[in-house]
This record gives sequence, structure tokens and C-alpha cells, in this order.
Amino acid sequence: MSYPSLKITFLGTGTSSGVPMIGCSCEVCSSTDKKDKRLRSSILVQSATTTLVVDTTPDFRYQMLRADVKKLDAIIFTHPHKDHIAGLDDVRAYNYFMQKPMDVFANEMTQESIVREFPYAFAAIKYPGIPEINFKTISTEPFVVGDIPVTPILVWHLKMPVLGFRFGKFTYITDANRIDESEKEKIKGSEIFVLNVLRIEKHISHFNLPDAIELVNELQIPQTYFTHISHQLGKHEAVNAILPPGTALAFDGLQISI
Repeated sequence: MSYPSLKITFLGTGTSSGVPMIGCSCEVCSSTDKKDKRLRSSILVQSATTTLVVDTTPDFRYQMLRADVKKLDAIIFTHPHKDHIAGLDDVRAYNYFMQKPMDVFANEMTQESIVREFPYAFAAIKYPGIPEINFKTISTEPFVVGDIPVTPILVWHLKMPVLGFRFGKFTYITDANRIDESEKEKIKGSEIFVLNVLRIEKHISHFNLPDAIELVNELQIPQTYFTHISHQLGKHEAVNAILPPGTALAFDGLQISI
């Protein structure tokens, strides 16, 4: 299969609390390094003709303004946790300027949560100016958004099924601590891999740094970026300095062409 050339922008690389965390004065949250300022995790995927976002975080409005995204064709959701869906209301700006509902690709579990979180968008009598959403139900079968082929990858966030996504030679996985062997096969052959790393210590539902490095070594992917980072991981510069070759921390605003 041929894939279009893609530009990936990291809109946010932080965990659910973001970095700095409210009320915290640790060395990471107090850092003056802009790479230690992390909005909630999301990426922008752009081809020559199609623009999509993976997840709408609580920072979605600011992320779209910061990245100057004037056109958005679709949103793809990984799972229904609040830090991944809370910004969806602001899609109404795209509804207004593009004069159409937004295509939202999500599994049934995530759709149910979105309807609960934004009931006014799905009411029988709709108030003017509410978000207009056109659900596209996905599972683990490949699908296409515009000219961008997408392969879902099922991963586990403790007991919650979460979808990662492969876009050509680029694979993005967030909020996971386990990946079944059959799903690892979908990742192999990627040139760039993005994986969540919350901290160094073990966590109940996220990969920690040692486990993430072990997985990267197993999959043998040339370049990996870690995302969904908490202040507990450490300062960007210090952690990057100890990472193995071919791995690095992602940061807000990082752009990759593939």
C-alpha cells in the first residue's frame, strides 16, 4: 500500500494533569525550559489534502490556536477518558467556518461517553451554535480519513481497551500498559513509534520508562518518541540525556515529516 506524505505535530505531550501541575512546586513544574511545559496529549496529522486530530483534550481550543489550524476534516478518539475528550465542544468553531458537521471516528464505548458528556449536542431540539458531530463507528478494522489510511491497534489501559493508530509508517499509542502479541505485529515495520511513558516508577495503567524501553527494544523500530509524560518523570533535558539511542522525549510543538 502507498501512503501519503504526512506531517505530525505534537499538540500536547503531558498526562491528564498537564505539566506544570496545579499547585506543584517541584523542579519540573518550576522549570523555565519550554519543553517542560506540557499540555494534555494529542497529535495533529496532516497530508496534502487532509487534516485530522487524535483526541480533543481540555486544551483543544488553545492547541488549535497555537498550531494555527484553520481546517479540520476529522477527529479520531483513542478512548473516553476526560483528558482525551473534554475539549470536543470547541469543534463548533469548525462547524461554523466549514459549514458542516465534524466527522468523529470513535468506538461505541467512546461514543457513549461523548453523548453523556455533551448531551446538548445530541438533543432532539438543538440550541443554535452547539457542536455538530457526525459519528463514524470504528473497531479494530482499518479505515480511511480523506487520503490517510488508518490502522487501529488495540492496547490495554489496565482493563480498559484503548485504540492506538498507525498512519503509514508512523504509529501512535497513548494510555497503555500492555499490548497483546497480535497487536504488536501491527506496529512492527513502523519507522517512527510514539508511546506513552508516565514516569520511572511502575504504574497500574501506564507504561513506565523501563517497560517502555523494553518494548521498544523488542519491536526494533528505528525512532521512538515518548509522550503522555507526568512531572514525575523528570526534566526534559535530564531524561533525554539518559535515553538509549533512537529514543527521545516528545515535546509540545515537535513536528515530524514522514
